[in-house]
Amino acid sequence: MKYVIMFTSTPEYDAAVSPEVAQDVYARVYQWFQDNADSIEDSGAELQPVDAATTVRHGATGAVVVDGPFTEAREAVGGFTLIDVADLDAAIALARTWPMLELEGTSVEIRPIVTDYSQFEQ
Repeated sequence: MKYVIMFTSTPEYDAAVSPEVAQDVYARVYQWFQDNADSIEDSGAELQPVDAATTVRHGATGAVVVDGPFTEAREAVGGFTLIDVADLDAAIALARTWPMLELEGTSVEIRPIVTDYSQFEQ
């Protein structure tokens, strides 16, 4: 099954990580992508910080463009990758090995990808 896994963190906690720890964890992240290449469908993508985001959202008179993501979540998506594994248990097992999970405020969200659009046909 194909899943998107989104790597999230809490910006305040990220800012408190020392450069030495960050360098060590990023080295292990790089290695994680190499070690799991057979399950990863893409090269992954790290996102710029949330203050670089722009959002297009519904407005009363049409689409409105605003700075920032303006979500209610305390966490921010910092990156994502597409994986293809046997099932949700395999996706969870893979996500549990994400090196940044040792840092407070970090999580990995797993979402299955819609592959059968027939349910939407009329």
